[in-house]
Amino acid sequence: MINPNRDQLVRAASITTIAIALVAPFLSGSLFLLNLLSLMLIFIIFSSAWNLLAYSGQGSLGHAAFFGIGAYASTMIAVRSGVTPYITIFLGAAVAAFIGILIGLTCVRLKEWFLAMVTFGFAIIVQTITVSILAPVTGGWDGIASPRLLSPDIPGYQLIEYYSILIITIASIIAIWYIMKSRIGLAFLAIRENELEARAAGVDPVRYRLLAFGMSAYLAGVAGALEIHHIGYITPEIFGVDLSFWPVTYVIFGGLCTLAGPIVGTVVLTIIWEGLKMAGLTFARYIIVGILLILVIIFLPKGLVDIPNQLQNWWKKRKKT
Repeated sequence: MINPNRDQLVRAASITTIAIALVAPFLSGSLFLLNLLSLMLIFIIFSSAWNLLAYSGQGSLGHAAFFGIGAYASTMIAVRSGVTPYITIFLGAAVAAFIGILIGLTCVRLKEWFLAMVTFGFAIIVQTITVSILAPVTGGWDGIASPRLLSPDIPGYQLIEYYSILIITIASIIAIWYIMKSRIGLAFLAIRENELEARAAGVDPVRYRLLAFGMSAYLAGVAGALEIHHIGYITPEIFGVDLSFWPVTYVIFGGLCTLAGPIVGTVVLTIIWEGLKMAGLTFARYIIVGILLILVIIFLPKGLVDIPNQLQNWWKKRKKT
C-alpha cells in the first residue's frame, strides 16, 4: 500500500477544511455559531500573520498593536471618507504595515526576544496614546462606532459577511503559502536557521526581516479591521495584552512555523475555549488551556500538526517489534 506524501495530505486537508467552512453556516441556523465562525476566521489570519514573522526568525509579544492600528485606521478612513469597509480594511492594513516597517527600522537588528519585548512595549505605548492624546478622535476608553462590513438592513447580511471573511482568510493563507514557497520564504528560512550562513549565501538579514515585519503587520492589520467592522465598535481594549498573546498560543499549540499550525491551533483552542465556557467555567478555562499548552510543548513540541508523524513513527516501531 502506497502512503500519500505530505503534499497530498496537506492538499486533501485543505480541500476538506474549505468544504467544511463553506457548508458550516448551513449546519445550524444559530447566529451565535455564525459569529463564532467569523471571529475564528479572523484570528486565523491574525495567528498566521504572527507565524509569518516567526518564520523569519523574529518574535513579537505586542502584535495587538498592528491589529489595533489597522482597525482604527480603517475605521477613521471609512467614517471620514464614506468608502466601504471592504476597501478601507486594506488601507488600514497598509497603515499598520507602514508603522510596522518604521518599528522594524529601529529594532530589526535585535535578537528574537529583545525584539519581542520592544513590540510588547510598543503596544502599551499605542494604547496609552489612543486613550490620551488621540482621545478626541478615538473616543478614549469609551471608543467609537465603526461602520459594519454590510448594513444590517441587507437581508442575510450576517451570512454575506461570513463568506466575505472566509474569502479574505483563504486569500491570506494562499498568499502566505506562496511567500513560504518563494525565494523570499527560503531567505526567511535561511535567516532563521543560521544567519551567518545566510549572509555568506548573499542574503541580507536586515532587508528580509524588515520585509517579514511589514508583511506580518499588514496581515495583522487586515485581521483587526475585519474584526472591528464585523463587530461595529472599537475601543482601546483592542491593544490589550491578551490579544497579543492569543496568536502566540494558537501558533505554538498548532505548530510553529508551519502553514497549517495557526489554522489548527485557532480552531482547536477556540472549540475547547467555547466548550468550557458553555460548561459554565470562567477562570478555570485559563488553567485548563494553560495545562493543555504545557502538555503540547512537552509531548508535541512541533504542535498538533505533528500528530500524524508521531502516529506514523509509533506504527513503524510497533511493526518492528
